[in-house]
Amino acid sequence: MLIPFSMKNCFQLCCNLKIPAAGFKNTVKSGLILQSTSSNVYQNLAVEDWIHEHMNLESKPVLFFWRNSPSVVIGRHQNPWKECNLTLMREEGVKLARRRSGGGTVYHDKGNINLTFFTTRSKYDRMENLKLVVRALNAVQPQLDVQATKRFDLLLDGQFKISGTASKIGRTTAYHHCTLLCSTDGTYLASLLKSPYQGIRSNATASTPSLVKNLLEKDPTLTCEVLMNAIAAEYAAYHQIDNHINLINPTDETLFPGINSKAKELQTWEWIYGKTPKFSINTSFNVLYEQALLEIKVYIDIKNGRIEICNTEAPDHWLPREICDKLNSSFVGHKFCPVETTMLANVLLRNCPEDRELHSKWNFLCEKIKTMM
Repeated sequence: MLIPFSMKNCFQLCCNLKIPAAGFKNTVKSGLILQSTSSNVYQNLAVEDWIHEHMNLESKPVLFFWRNSPSVVIGRHQNPWKECNLTLMREEGVKLARRRSGGGTVYHDKGNINLTFFTTRSKYDRMENLKLVVRALNAVQPQLDVQATKRFDLLLDGQFKISGTASKIGRTTAYHHCTLLCSTDGTYLASLLKSPYQGIRSNATASTPSLVKNLLEKDPTLTCEVLMNAIAAEYAAYHQIDNHINLINPTDETLFPGINSKAKELQTWEWIYGKTPKFSINTSFNVLYEQALLEIKVYIDIKNGRIEICNTEAPDHWLPREICDKLNSSFVGHKFCPVETTMLANVLLRNCPEDRELHSKWNFLCEKIKTMM
């Protein structure tokens, strides 16, 4: 049963009173099952941060359900240029988010259920959580062949991945979150989680590609609502708590003081791109000039999302060395993003407005570099 999480029952939520003013003040005798009313990935990730930082989870575990509008979520130590198709995401309006936990890249939409299990650090147990999900699935459909793996994934029929896992372990608290594919757009998932960018060298955590399948393809009765209710019932029985799913608004500062600033931070360029581990791009492309193919080489070092070194090499008879050097120096210190590249492409217009051929070549190189972003 769904219960709106109003001020009347908000005081039942367990809190360790780190927040001095508003917010949850009393504790409860057992755990909670929460569900977000928002489909905004940044708001829902902010709820995870808030609970992890502020709630007293001693003998009061929390299960949090949340679903997002189309989004790609990368792990804390991942490289978005290597993990997904950023150009296609911009064209389609798909959000990119970086979570606080590790693990690989996942695609979210309303057909994917996100589950976050919050406990104390001493009671953190990913395998036990996954077994709970398996029991819930089997309670709804006993014929389902779903197994948890040593990598903490869930496999359907021994080969199709329906759930991936990530976690964050703090000093005293921890959370384990996982996905559950119910009716996700598989075509979108496949196209968005395939990077088109070439020549990237990085020590960032890499995702492991897997065959995936929706549970709805196996059984059309396995809707998101049915699955969430089944998991909630199994969780309540396991922890001996009320089987109530409490609806929460992740933007409500009276319930979660300071949460909107957390959501705002999660959508900044500095967090999403700037936290990418240092990487380099070493690639080349050809340009047709006077019926001959000329090779252009590009080497770029990126640190904290900004260009640290840019070295573009072009034949002198196609582009004078001093112009190439100006291009390279113009990029250094700037964000590795298409907006700033467009801005830099206009620099030559102001400096050399009469030389259309030179500007055309400068613009061509900038456009080529932009395709790497």
